[in-house]
Amino acid sequence: MYTASTPPADTDRRIPVTLLTGFLGAGKTTLLNHLLRQPQMEGSAVLINEFGAIGVDHHLVEKVDESLVVLDSGCICCSVQGDLVRALKGLFMRALRRELKGLRRVLIETTGLADPAPVIHTLMAEPFLSERYRLDGVVTAVDVTHALDQLGQHNEAVRQVAMADRLLLTKCDLASAGQRAAVAAGVARLNPGARQVEVAGGAVAADEVFGCGLYDPTGKLPDVAAWLGEEAVLAARRAPAAPVWSRAGTRTSAATHGATDGAGG
Repeated sequence: MYTASTPPADTDRRIPVTLLTGFLGAGKTTLLNHLLRQPQMEGSAVLINEFGAIGVDHHLVEKVDESLVVLDSGCICCSVQGDLVRALKGLFMRALRRELKGLRRVLIETTGLADPAPVIHTLMAEPFLSERYRLDGVVTAVDVTHALDQLGQHNEAVRQVAMADRLLLTKCDLASAGQRAAVAAGVARLNPGARQVEVAGGAVAADEVFGCGLYDPTGKLPDVAAWLGEEAVLAARRAPAAPVWSRAGTRTSAATHGATDGAGG
């Protein structure tokens, strides 16, 4: 179970991280381009995760500079997790050396197929990151023209909605009032506590994306805490076994050590 043993938000000096997720075609890059034009983005670093042989999303982002990092070695929720840790460590050290001017926040845009649970777990549980960064919220873009079909067919879309603090209902200018109402009701069943924001043309105020507060899975449906618990178990299994010293003074793995103890009777 995740608990927040941290100071109140107004005294928390850690760098806030916002996770921007949403299923394929939800319009995350369009949202990001609108955000980058706003003064509230000053001092922000943007991490874009791309999945595929040829990266495209970062070429569509208007402001590409030293504060933008592209993670294109795989999906952020699996093979690229190590890259995410390295990127965030690197950003912090660059800010410490004053190579980045006043790092105030980080925005991570995931792929459309990313499961948020591993990313959230990494930000909350990796020691270096959790001491220097705080997860300030999960913001999920939901395409109102296709959301109901996607939620009925893809577990990733369901998790993205259920784990969100804010739900940006995108492409509202392309949907009827009936469509918008049906999607709003559908996502409310999955995540009744998340505030919904209707978006037209990808235009969203930075205040609607940032400032969600310290991420708290206990305020969501029980599935969210269960998914994070499962990820904690998987992360423990992926971690290298701690070395154990035998009586002879040679080093072996914990798994081998356990097998040896059992065999010794």
